[in-house]
Amino acid sequence: MAKKKGQSVFVRNNLRLREIEPLTANQKKLFQTYQTGLNLFVHGCPGTGKSFLSIYLALQELMKEDTQYKRIIILRSTVPAREVGFLPGTAEEKAAIYEIPYMGIFTELFNRPDAYDILKEEGSIEFVTTSFLRGMSFKDSIIIVDELQNMQFEELNTVISRVGDGSKVLFLGDYYQTDLNKKRNDTSGYIKFKRILEMIDLFGFVEMDITDIVRSLLVKKYIIARIKYEESHEDLT
Repeated sequence: MAKKKGQSVFVRNNLRLREIEPLTANQKKLFQTYQTGLNLFVHGCPGTGKSFLSIYLALQELMKEDTQYKRIIILRSTVPAREVGFLPGTAEEKAAIYEIPYMGIFTELFNRPDAYDILKEEGSIEFVTTSFLRGMSFKDSIIIVDELQNMQFEELNTVISRVGDGSKVLFLGDYYQTDLNKKRNDTSGYIKFKRILEMIDLFGFVEMDITDIVRSLLVKKYIIARIKYEESHEDLT
């Protein structure tokens, strides 16, 4: 997702955070906007490093000796789970599959496959789904709300109302990548929510586009082709 240097920049519990540099202009803007201390709304294509870089920046801040933050909250909706309620296991067990991508990110950032588990066990990392937000308040936390496009407006409204004193929040998403049913107009909440945030002077906005796709050449070429196809075919199902 970005250039990785050989040296480490922060160490905690024998975990050494790799140093990451932005590769594109908008990735650099993400770094710069984060450093202003504003809450963030980051929109962009898959493969642009939204989650990877946001988690890296949050970890950097969490691991500073003089940090004001006590933990990182990774929060997302489990949209497909709404339709697979018959599967065996508790709600927590069903939601655990959504943690897998973050385990991979932590493995890459610390070059250790157990990094996510270590930080989660000590309470520095917490994974939460929108199914369990009622009555919760996140204080002194960096809250990363990922896959924003899969949340209805009511969920987004609940999420932002959970942000407590001493916390900052990062909303990450791609409107065109939603798992919601566009025919039911479920996705209208994304646009409404963004427009409301634009009325608040506590948010910075970063837009990632196809020039920022760094996951692979295949992903970049596919997304460019998909956009061209969709622009020329109005009747998509």
